[in-house]
Amino acid sequence: QVQLVESGGGLVQAGGSLRLSCAASGIRLSIRTMNWYRQAPGKQRELVAAITSGGSTNYADSVKGRFTISKDNAKNTVYLQMNSLKPEDTAVYYCNSRILVIDYWGQGTQVTVSS
Repeated sequence: QVQLVESGGGLVQAGGSLRLSCAASGIRLSIRTMNWYRQAPGKQRELVAAITSGGSTNYADSVKGRFTISKDNAKNTVYLQMNSLKPEDTAVYYCNSRILVIDYWGQGTQVTVSS
């Protein structure tokens, strides 16, 4: 059974930093692409960052240079380091992995950036 559990969200002032974690069970990060999505109120869920099994990364243009996705295969955990946070980064952040045609999601963690 696949389970993704996010943590690390919170309230931070603009310009601050947070590190999100996603602990995975039931899958091996060493062979999976892992994604971070976010959803702001009234907006569609959007892909923020992705990391492949080999460690290649991709980012949304809005977060390039500020966010860094990484993973620890031994701990089966994915991270999202978020620096220089802006109020528009406020959203619920979700960890995701797609296996065949099934999307697995965590419960989400709230990030709120005050101006």
